[in-house]
Amino acid sequence: MTSQANTRRAADHLVDLLVAQGSTHVFGVPGESYLPVLDALYEREDEIAFITCRQEGGAAMAADAHAKLTGRAGICMVTRGPGATNASAGLHVAYQDSTPMIMFIGQVAREMVEREAFQELDYRRMFGQVAKWVAEIDDPSRLQEYISRAYRVALSGRPGPVVLALPEDMLYEDIAVPKAPRKVTAPRYQPSVDAMGELRERLASAKKPLIMAGGGGWTEKGINALESFAQKQGLPVTVSLRCQALMNNNHPNYVGHFSVGPTPYLKEALAETDLLLAIGPRLGEMTTQGYTWLKPPVIEQDLVHVFPQPEELGRVYEPALGLAADMESFCAAMADWDPIAEADFSMRTQELRQKFENYISPEAVADDPLAPIFAHLNDALPDDAILCNGAGNYAAWLHRFYRYRSAGSQLAPTSGSMGYGLPAGVAAAVSAPEREVYAIAGDGCFMMTCQELATAAQHDLRLTVIVVNNARYGTIRAHQEREFPGRVSGTEMINPDFCDFARSFGAYAVRVENVDEFKPALRDARARGGINLIEVMQDTNLIAPGKWLAKSG
Repeated sequence: MTSQANTRRAADHLVDLLVAQGSTHVFGVPGESYLPVLDALYEREDEIAFITCRQEGGAAMAADAHAKLTGRAGICMVTRGPGATNASAGLHVAYQDSTPMIMFIGQVAREMVEREAFQELDYRRMFGQVAKWVAEIDDPSRLQEYISRAYRVALSGRPGPVVLALPEDMLYEDIAVPKAPRKVTAPRYQPSVDAMGELRERLASAKKPLIMAGGGGWTEKGINALESFAQKQGLPVTVSLRCQALMNNNHPNYVGHFSVGPTPYLKEALAETDLLLAIGPRLGEMTTQGYTWLKPPVIEQDLVHVFPQPEELGRVYEPALGLAADMESFCAAMADWDPIAEADFSMRTQELRQKFENYISPEAVADDPLAPIFAHLNDALPDDAILCNGAGNYAAWLHRFYRYRSAGSQLAPTSGSMGYGLPAGVAAAVSAPEREVYAIAGDGCFMMTCQELATAAQHDLRLTVIVVNNARYGTIRAHQEREFPGRVSGTEMINPDFCDFARSFGAYAVRVENVDEFKPALRDARARGGINLIEVMQDTNLIAPGKWLAKSG
């Protein structure tokens, strides 16, 4: 018979397990379906904090951002039915961004399952495509088994989200507490000696090799090893969509990123490359410009693809050499190589670097009023500042003119989800209070999750929001004008007064029209601390860097 001292309420045991795995924050919206967990968190609030968000999509996006910054699985808790449905937006981000996350969903009592009880959904069917594993914990005695497995699944191979449903009656039960769990760490997959030998031979015979880094699961050690290898070998390094912080953009071997829109000099560089070393990216639609710059299944270039999950190798593109390895282990194995043809490779790298410098100069789009604003961030912000953004045409300026200079300085959704910037900014301010955090959004993007300003205010965060306001869904409008010129439908917007809106949450807010007004506004926000909002007015006809629908008079 088990003594009372060795028993624990299931909800308390769950929280114990989260603490044991090193989780420090839970992002969520409370719900009656997991009240015992909220009660259990109350008992351990000094060890694990519940960040009360205002909408489940924002909570899930914040959990994703927290994971990207910390390398640990982000934790999100939402209630059943509508709560889980709202959270699916952030779950999709974590899935396409390869971010480790565990989403706990309060579920109806076990006796009510399959009766379409109040807010009941089958989460295995609902989230089967956007999660690595979906399960329901019906037996509280197996909590530890499920939680440990969830961390392992989320962190291993290609990282990603896990969904665990918690029947509310299960959480109240007392269970015998098993032996303490082992803390789960991301496993390392060393590349084989033979494969590394073949890679060295391929690199030695190449004339114009190119590195493309990307994907999730990178560590600071892996980034440092990549930089060391590239510098020693004289190799040019590009990064895939929204992975710019994988290498210091001021590094002489960094030559740009494959963005949503085509970058002419990178198209040329990719076309003339004879060896493409892809370390971590999935080589998806955006990075390959709709699978046109690299035509599947077998591309013109000699493709070496490094990925931590074997099933991804050859999924779309058949590599000449596929290596199942994590990025840290792979880059560390290369970092010690002696130079192969450094002098020959360096000449091309310098040429590409100069093209990159020319491309990101505001002078390249001299008539563009937004370019100097985003370029100014380079001079004004510290190297470790964290910049967060969602999706919209405003992001084109940020990603083109800002130089990311430290690991974890970019939080942006590869999935292209609007609304990501502000919840990510909240998570960053919570996770790294010693760093400056900037949430950058268009007006449409901001309105998706603007209620999370209340979260920032409630938790007394230091956060500056920059809203670029063009009073329209700018990206969609640009596509619309290309496909159906002059036939505007659904893309015009009537916005609130963003400054007054921010002030209602206790933020300081100011509206600016140009770079001369932006500079002092940013300086004041940095000095002031707390929550700030800077609204940047954008000409409605300016749709991309240097591109106008019709130049304003």
